[in-house]
Amino acid sequence: MAGGIKDKEAFQRLNFLYQAAHCVLAQSPENVELARFYCHTQKTIARRLVLRQDPSVKRSVCQRCCGLLVPGVTGTVRQRKRRGKRSATVLRCVSCGHTRKLLNNPEHRLWVDQPEAQLENQTQPDESSGRKAAGPPTPQNPSSAPAPQNPTSATAQGANPDTAVKMGT
Repeated sequence: MAGGIKDKEAFQRLNFLYQAAHCVLAQSPENVELARFYCHTQKTIARRLVLRQDPSVKRSVCQRCCGLLVPGVTGTVRQRKRRGKRSATVLRCVSCGHTRKLLNNPEHRLWVDQPEAQLENQTQPDESSGRKAAGPPTPQNPSSAPAPQNPTSATAQGANPDTAVKMGT
């Protein structure tokens, strides 16, 4: 159970570094190097602890120099239309000149937003092995029970650890 708390603290540290980089650039846009240091530290921690970051966070950090991409300050954003192809958003870092193209596809959904990625929609293994979880009985109809918004936050906030272990087996 200590692993969940460790990850929670790591995500809080990553969040702090990301917000600190934004605050540094908001107060004085000349402090690009300090914001870059914060973003580089954030990227190093996430890589060392093998943590997945939100795609919006990854898109706002330059892949080459780890600078924070703030439109008009440290980066430029352009909308490009190509003949016969879909339009794209082009992000360009002012410091190193690295460009990144993101296609504008209105039907695109991230994996975490798809129904099959949610734990509630996955089939659970049969729990008829004789072990019963200690706690309140679960309703027979799973659609009538309210589902938690974030499946990982329930175990991190002190939910029954036996149910979290059974879900993993």
